[in-house]
Amino acid sequence: MVTALAVLLAGFLHAVWNALAKAVPDRYTAFAIIGLASAVVGLPLALTGLPAAAAWPYLLASVVIHVVYTLLLARSYTLGDFSQVYPVARGSAPLVVALIATLLGERLSGTRLVGLAAVCGGLGVLALVGQRAAPSWRALGAALATGLSIAAYTVVDGLGVRVADGAVGYTAWLFLVEGTLVVAGVVALRGRRVLDAPCEVWAMSATGGVISMLAYGIVIWAQTRGALAEIAALRETGVIWGAVIGVLFFGERMGPRRVAAAVVVAGGVVLLNLHHT
Repeated sequence: MVTALAVLLAGFLHAVWNALAKAVPDRYTAFAIIGLASAVVGLPLALTGLPAAAAWPYLLASVVIHVVYTLLLARSYTLGDFSQVYPVARGSAPLVVALIATLLGERLSGTRLVGLAAVCGGLGVLALVGQRAAPSWRALGAALATGLSIAAYTVVDGLGVRVADGAVGYTAWLFLVEGTLVVAGVVALRGRRVLDAPCEVWAMSATGGVISMLAYGIVIWAQTRGALAEIAALRETGVIWGAVIGVLFFGERMGPRRVAAAVVVAGGVVLLNLHHT
């Protein structure tokens, strides 16, 4: 239960830092500063020690996937509304993770499979129902690609942290290397002026970077204690918080069908954790 509650908190934190990134008009500036902040926070933790040698192939593969994920997420937020893009990106990932985890030998009970289906279906309704405008199919395509990258790094990190001799070191090195590469990549594409942003943009983005590292650190820790598919699904309940944030801060609608979808997601979470040990 402690692990489940921690992952639910990580989902909330993830929605918060994504909303901060979406609120910055220049998304590439936002993600460059987010990467810089997470690298700065990760540096002192990384200096305490290296992950085990067996974890480095997974860690480096995850860094590459995370950089691609960041670029896709920035693209998605440039093309679409927060309450459309965020649920698709997050909601598509648990299903893919469940399929991959099954292929890797993990088994889900019938009850938990129903719970997983409820989570994914509810998130889909949150994404596509009750919007003021028709979905942007380019934005949804970018969001689906983002979801695939989320599934990929979830599986890679789930395997990597189990041979890393500690979640803290693995997380710190992941964010240190990834953040450095993201900053370097954005500066190479846009020039150093991309970091010439107002103080409020720096504050929002840097806060997002710290929250991002905390949120994913919780998930990586949880992956040492539970099944990949269940953790991925629990984490994506942050989409409920994303819908609330969309209403409160972005002026987006939350009609009865979307409320019902949020209830379905919550029910799916309960099913995923029945008889959890």
